Amino acid sequence: MPTDNDPSTDLNISDEVAAAAFRRLVNHLRHRHDAQNIDLMGLSGFCRNCLADWVAEADGDIDKEAARELIYGMPYAEWKKRYQSEASEQQLIDMKKSVAKNASGH
Repeated sequence: MPTDNDPSTDLNISDEVAAAAFRRLVNHLRHRHDAQNIDLMGLSGFCRNCLADWVAEADGDIDKEAARELIYGMPYAEWKKRYQSEASEQQLIDMKKSVAKNASGH
């Protein structure tokens, strides 16, 4: 039985609509540099890197670094240097709790 995390789950969203929504999400994340990956992980259980990993997995022909550049709009190392701040202890705790929820399927 498919779960909420199963990409084969039929959401009744056309590929065209899904692609448009995906592009909008990527543009939004490119604009919101203040939204740190650690905070995204702590709240939602995924971040820009996860999204890039999913792109690489779905494509099959690009590696993770190339997929990250697609998501970030620049090489990941450059984005990290420009925008990523040091994670606080609370951010790390929140992320670990959120990742645990992903693993349990809830």
